[in-house]
Amino acid sequence: MRIDIITVLPELLKSPFESSILKRAIDKGLVNVHLHNLREYASGSYRQVDDYQFGGGAGMVLMIEPIDKCISELKSERSYNEIIYLTPDGETLNQGIANQLSLHENLILLCGHYKGVDQRVRDVLITREISIGDYVLSGGELAAAILSDAVIRLLPGVLNDETSALTDTFQDNLLAPPVYTRPAEYKGYNVPEVLLSGNTKKIEEWREKTALQRTRDRRPDFLR
Repeated sequence: MRIDIITVLPELLKSPFESSILKRAIDKGLVNVHLHNLREYASGSYRQVDDYQFGGGAGMVLMIEPIDKCISELKSERSYNEIIYLTPDGETLNQGIANQLSLHENLILLCGHYKGVDQRVRDVLITREISIGDYVLSGGELAAAILSDAVIRLLPGVLNDETSALTDTFQDNLLAPPVYTRPAEYKGYNVPEVLLSGNTKKIEEWREKTALQRTRDRRPDFLR
């Protein structure tokens, strides 16, 4: 998989891809992540990428020209399955969307900034709009990092145990069951006996039951 991220703040995105699971995925060649500084596609000596809104109003808007130049250059080199704009009013990211995107080969992520992007970018260049929640960030960079993490960890070979992602919270519309590790007893708090029994069938039944109960208690909307 290849992910191209277009941003006015590439330095903000370097750290998430330089450690832990994402770094290992890149080092293994399972994913290629490329950061593109939008200012490199801007015209003029000031490399301006934003301007005032037509009609007045507070906040600057990212201009269509540098975004179009960057996307056009990338599309001239390869085909992209999706060109995604990270925006608060997009469809809310969930595990199903992450699963879908993990099956693709090439993705472009456009990070919004300031007051957003010229609407013509969204109308003409973007194929999908995604939000990470009902709140506003200073820019789309952190949202792009979150989306990338959610997708990359699903790629075959990224996790040491490939079945781990299949039992994550939100897979099958259930929250994950409780998990425990050693010691089996700590200050009077004990691990459920069934998990120490070695009976695989009973353990799986317990996990299914507790996952269902946790979902009922915390996210009953999933069960509707």
